[in-house]
Amino acid sequence: MENEIRTENAYTLLDAALDGDQMTDFRHVYLEMHPYDQAMYFMQLGKEKRMQLYTYLSPEEMAEIMENIEREDTEPYFIEMDPHFAAMVLGRMSADDAVDILNELDKDQVVSFLTLMDDQPAEEIKQLLHYEEKTAGSIMTTEFVALFKTQTISEVMKQLKQEAPEAETIYYLYVLDEDKRLVGVTSLRDLIIAEETDIIANVMSENVVSVSVAKDQEDIAQMMRDYDFLALPVVDFQSHLLGIITVDDILDVMEEEASDDYSKFAAVMDTDSRTDNPFSAAKKRLPWLIILLFLGMFTASLIGMFEETISRVALLAAFIPVIAGMAGNTGTQALAVAVRGIATGDYGKEGKIKLLAREAGTGAIIGIVCGIVIFVVVLVWKHNLAFGILIGIAIMMTLFVATISGSIIPILMDKLKIDPAVASGPFITTINDLISVIIYFGLATLFLSMLT
Repeated sequence: MENEIRTENAYTLLDAALDGDQMTDFRHVYLEMHPYDQAMYFMQLGKEKRMQLYTYLSPEEMAEIMENIEREDTEPYFIEMDPHFAAMVLGRMSADDAVDILNELDKDQVVSFLTLMDDQPAEEIKQLLHYEEKTAGSIMTTEFVALFKTQTISEVMKQLKQEAPEAETIYYLYVLDEDKRLVGVTSLRDLIIAEETDIIANVMSENVVSVSVAKDQEDIAQMMRDYDFLALPVVDFQSHLLGIITVDDILDVMEEEASDDYSKFAAVMDTDSRTDNPFSAAKKRLPWLIILLFLGMFTASLIGMFEETISRVALLAAFIPVIAGMAGNTGTQALAVAVRGIATGDYGKEGKIKLLAREAGTGAIIGIVCGIVIFVVVLVWKHNLAFGILIGIAIMMTLFVATISGSIIPILMDKLKIDPAVASGPFITTINDLISVIIYFGLATLFLSMLT
């Protein structure tokens, strides 16, 4: 609460400084704030005030602000900046962050900024731009400290004093041989407690975990979670160290992957951006909805096949939403459990079999309990024993099968190398609608004589 009040007071002072064109007062307050709070203040300004702010801040200061803004939101800011100033801002950002932003821009804009940029940062950014998106190469940074195993601790500490300010992290230090191949890792703690005359080869660990430059970012996020690393080295096919991936990069990846999975789970091509107009948003949502529309029409035609059964027992129609709705809900619950387990790697080959067995048991219990409840409700409401038994058995069988299908479909998709999240909620709901209709009206037709 105190922090919020302090931030609001700072914002008030900043507004007054901008209105009065008092650059010194503005910088004094603004640069004392946390970079995240700086970014939040910057984003709530109108264009006129932002243009004024660009003249108050250096490219280094502006770069730190941009690194705290979601990359998909940065495009308008770089377009409105003076091109030379924008190029300097990009050049002073971490290379991996700059690449993330440039990937959101048009190719002509990228070429323009790289042309205006200083040679060294431009070259680093060009190297990273060549890597395919969502791979280790596209999210790694080349700003790291590399050691050689023949160096002494004293030499390394001097090197750190020079290179640490520009490095992404120095908590992990990677060791190279004379051919610049990755051969070990050491930590800052190991260096501090070692003797100054000792050499790196004696304090490093040769058991270093690395990833290929082409490895998928989702797999890397899983590795970082499993090993609790703060950083992970990226190597080529000959084990040459190309860069490192830090935990803050992986947090961005996890958010991106979660958003992507949520899009698929909701049957959307991509989550709608805040800048999307209604036509763009509709274009992303329509493909799955059209597919589901046709599946829904198939369900309707399937119900039509049981027209004679419904005409003889009209009460059957009243319970269609109950049967179908329960099947969809149960299937979606099972789907969520399966997709999460596959995505996090919690289930291996044997784990998936255990998952199916557990979900089958869960579906059976849910089906029996819900079947008994609906049987009692129908019996009390309609005073019809036979109809209550039918509805109870239909619910029991439907929920059991829906739970199994909600688990097995994503597992099969994973087996076929298809993203399990594609088995979206609306998709599994529609599939279970078909299953529930077949079970419900199949049982009703079979026991029609008892119902009439």
